[in-house]
Amino acid sequence: MLLYMSNSSPLKPSTPLHSVSVAGVVVREDGKVLAIRRADNGTWEPPGGVLERSEAIEDGVRREVYEETGIKVRVERLTGVYKNMTVGVVAMVFRCRPEGGVEQLSDESTAVSWLTADEAVAAMSEVYAVRITDALRDEAPHIRTHDGRKLTPVASG
Repeated sequence: MLLYMSNSSPLKPSTPLHSVSVAGVVVREDGKVLAIRRADNGTWEPPGGVLERSEAIEDGVRREVYEETGIKVRVERLTGVYKNMTVGVVAMVFRCRPEGGVEQLSDESTAVSWLTADEAVAAMSEVYAVRITDALRDEAPHIRTHDGRKLTPVASG
């Protein structure tokens, strides 16, 4: 059990309610991006998954992309942080470059494909398509929330 101190009260119990995942938007020199069709639900997404407790973040990105696609990558930069407000998953997405390997299926993927940005966006739900478009922009990392299907509006304040 984790405990924290607040200004108004002494120690209160706090249960961690988030998991952390990582994903790689792998971009080839021709601009095509690597995508998988997930075995569990049939959706197209950038390769990624849950970061292991003892694993460095960039190591997790490399491992997840390789496990799901057979492609070895170099992690270039963080392009976005996305929180699924419904299930409490925080995903960090990184732009990557392929460094070797051969496309292959895994227990987690039923298809591995290099798609144009337009093809990837058309094949993916909004919450994954935006990760592709964010990663292809040369901007500061984006921070977004969603409900698992749709992006949620940004609160003004």
